[in-house]
Amino acid sequence: MQADLAVIGGGIVGVAVAHALAGRTRARIALLEAEARLAAHQTGHNSGVIHSGLYYRPGSLKARNCVVGREALYEFCAREGLPHERCGKVVVATAERELPALTELERRGRENGLSGLRRLAPAEIRAREPHAAGIAGLLVPDTGIVDFTAVTDRLAERARERGAEVRTGARVRAVVRRPDEMILHTDADRDEEIRCRAVINCAGLQSDRIARLCGADPGVRIVPFRGEYFEFLPGQRSLVRHLIYPVPDPSMPFLGVHFTRMIGGGVEAGPNAVLAWKREGYRQVSFDLRDAWETLTFGGFWRLAQRFWRTALDEYRRSLSKAAFVRDLQRLVPETRAADLRATTPGIRAQALAPDGALVDDFHIVAQPDMIHLLNAPSPAATAALSIGETIAEMAAERFALRPHGG
Repeated sequence: MQADLAVIGGGIVGVAVAHALAGRTRARIALLEAEARLAAHQTGHNSGVIHSGLYYRPGSLKARNCVVGREALYEFCAREGLPHERCGKVVVATAERELPALTELERRGRENGLSGLRRLAPAEIRAREPHAAGIAGLLVPDTGIVDFTAVTDRLAERARERGAEVRTGARVRAVVRRPDEMILHTDADRDEEIRCRAVINCAGLQSDRIARLCGADPGVRIVPFRGEYFEFLPGQRSLVRHLIYPVPDPSMPFLGVHFTRMIGGGVEAGPNAVLAWKREGYRQVSFDLRDAWETLTFGGFWRLAQRFWRTALDEYRRSLSKAAFVRDLQRLVPETRAADLRATTPGIRAQALAPDGALVDDFHIVAQPDMIHLLNAPSPAATAALSIGETIAEMAAERFALRPHGG
């Protein structure tokens, strides 16, 4: 197969990139997804939250793309008739020590342009979420819910209409880099060759490996974290009206266990964040020797472990004990009972880890003359996908000298 550009990765970000490229250039676009369907991993296993942009450092790629992408996503869903809701959420402080962090969240949110942020007294928290407990809260009206798999599938339809070719079951196994082209060998059709001028890597959990296959130094290692969820049984869903979040630990990129009403009507509780021993393994016993070896032989992992081993133990405690998980949920909604919850499908977060042990906080892009690698795109990447797609498409059009439509 011959193409101008190959986009590797069929999650929502990769599909959004292909959609944006097909809409602005005359380039022949091939989107390659390893699995049999799109949105098979991070996109299809998240909590379906449209993030507002509250948490992210002002001026960062996360902040800019989340705010722009959020509104673009709402507009896309409305135009396409996809179920969604701008329902808002409440961030709840349950202890005095959390109040400074809650104030900092409000400052960040306002600097990031969020409208309607409002501090809540305990009575105001209960007026919105009658079963929630807290000494102070922050109302975030721009937060919403959606089915990101449905969004991805619709984006893929529109990308095809614009001329992009979308292939599933096409895991990239090898890349040959030549002066005037790149040759990608995939699992499809007995080692099919995809010949292209340039590559855009949006492979999520496999993004650092794809970068190395292309001859690029990713500068980071992807370390997988499994997030486990429970869901309320139907009779207890009324305990949560919208979304209830704790004040997050500012030293960690995870938001803590929280409650999320789903677009289909259910209510989820979670996730925790435990180190996973398989990049695409969703069970507690999932293990892959290569994945585990790459984590354990990376110096950055051990530097991270030295700093956060107590946090890791707390996360494993929640993973191994439903009672411990429920106790943390009860800080937000005291009426939560273990008998009202059943385990549901976990997710895996692709977290980039730097050699010095730092958890990469922002989106991380490595660009070379014939390739662009998106190497850290965890939450809020799904919310920000349409904005990320346009950003990378603009970068590609300039870097790869792509002809625009009509050009």
